[in-house]
Amino acid sequence: MNKLVELFDTTLRDGTQGEGISLTVRDKIQICHKLDEFGIDIIEGGWPGSNPRDAEFFEAVKNEKFNHTKLCAFGSTARYPNKIEEDPNLQALLKAETPYVSIFGKTWKFHSEKSLGLTEDENAELIYNSISFLKSKGVIVIFDAEHFFDGFKDDEKFAMKMLKAAEKACAETIVLCDTNGGSLPSDIIYAIQKVKKEIKTPLGIHAHNDGDLAVANSLIAIENGAVHVQGTINGVGERCGNANLVSIIPNLLLKMNYKTKKEINLNTLTLLSHSISEMMNLNPNSRAPFVGKSAFAHKGGIHVSAVLKDSKMYEHINPKLVGNLQRVLVSDLSGQSNIKYKAKEFGVDIDETTEFSKKLVSKIKQLEFQGYQFDGAEASFELILMNEKNEFSPYFKTIDSKVYTFFDYEEHKQAEAVLKIEVNGEIEHTAAEGDGPVNALDNALRKALLRFYPELNETKLVDYKVRVLDEKEATAAKVRVLIESSDGKETWTTVGVSTNIIEASWQALCDGLNYKLYKLSKEKKLTA
Repeated sequence: MNKLVELFDTTLRDGTQGEGISLTVRDKIQICHKLDEFGIDIIEGGWPGSNPRDAEFFEAVKNEKFNHTKLCAFGSTARYPNKIEEDPNLQALLKAETPYVSIFGKTWKFHSEKSLGLTEDENAELIYNSISFLKSKGVIVIFDAEHFFDGFKDDEKFAMKMLKAAEKACAETIVLCDTNGGSLPSDIIYAIQKVKKEIKTPLGIHAHNDGDLAVANSLIAIENGAVHVQGTINGVGERCGNANLVSIIPNLLLKMNYKTKKEINLNTLTLLSHSISEMMNLNPNSRAPFVGKSAFAHKGGIHVSAVLKDSKMYEHINPKLVGNLQRVLVSDLSGQSNIKYKAKEFGVDIDETTEFSKKLVSKIKQLEFQGYQFDGAEASFELILMNEKNEFSPYFKTIDSKVYTFFDYEEHKQAEAVLKIEVNGEIEHTAAEGDGPVNALDNALRKALLRFYPELNETKLVDYKVRVLDEKEATAAKVRVLIESSDGKETWTTVGVSTNIIEASWQALCDGLNYKLYKLSKEKKLTA
């Protein structure tokens, strides 16, 4: 069996058809370089015949050099069988000057008749003539058999005739497309086994995820003889997305013993996934297999106890293989193993048999019962841990606080916070304005503390999240506030809980600044 698989990425074409995704020409070029460095064989850059931006991309990318990957332009077969050479779509493909061209043709009789109004023979001639024309111009042609699996179910003879037309025209690869994404793995197996009996051209698979089976269908296609797989980074794409190469590749290499043309460094997989999400202005999926923040996160105490003995008990691979990390969360499901693990992360050695460990577990569980969440606020957890060990106490004390909010109902909503805090026995009384009450409190607190701790000048609030915990209580509901802070080098998250959103925010704000001061003191960089 041929154990070599060709990797074809369509993030820049099919991926950009996903809702809310837009890339500039410069973005697309940067992604090309990342995919080249990772080891993708062919990158489908776009459809130059469909929009000016893709045409501009292919013009700009001619000046770029790639170490391994080859560029591919995408388009359709010609519109009329007897007007091949003047077809504007084919001419646009040639103008792109890419070594590869992928063109799709109809392999579902329903589409051919209803969409193009062609007879069976005319459709086959269209596929043959389009591929032959492009081949005569010196490009390598990949034929995408659009809606193949639906077409195969509907009229097997028609679908096979179209594949044979592509093979006769000497297409490099014939890609079987599950365009509507509704096929089951059994459908894929049945169709590919039938196709292989009559088609000798190398086969590929292009799956969509409408049935949440794109990755499974891609892997089963390869297992049954496909040697070329198409997909996108993070599975982005139209409707429910495309097959996710970030899941396909590690499964192929780590579990199915396949090889790729260029040796892939899987240690960079998580970085690749997250950096492309960032370039697309998307939040990385925390639950994504292999690369998600939660992919190797453990919460239940029994699980953690087992993982500490041997991670294979609850991890299907070593997370380091794909550049990810094992994480242990602290929650009301935690046992002493969780606490011991997290304490070790913070450089604190705890004997899990001690009363201290049991007391801390009990306290965390009680706080979580009240609504606190520490698996998303590890800075607050570390402060609790060090406070219980008598190695931390707050660097300031709130004596009094007042918040005023003003509405003029025309232009601005404004707030003012008045604070009285105590630092090392000194009272600081100050006030500050803000766009809202939380912003005003944040500004007032920093203003009050900077005289004592100028090191806080670089610390900023970068994210703020509010979660209603008991919706049935309506406006009297308890809320949980998560605040992410940063000093430009590191970020940390703190939590506050109250029926008063201002109080919950204040708790998280205070924890955020206390955490920074605690870290500075540990590093002996705190002047106070």
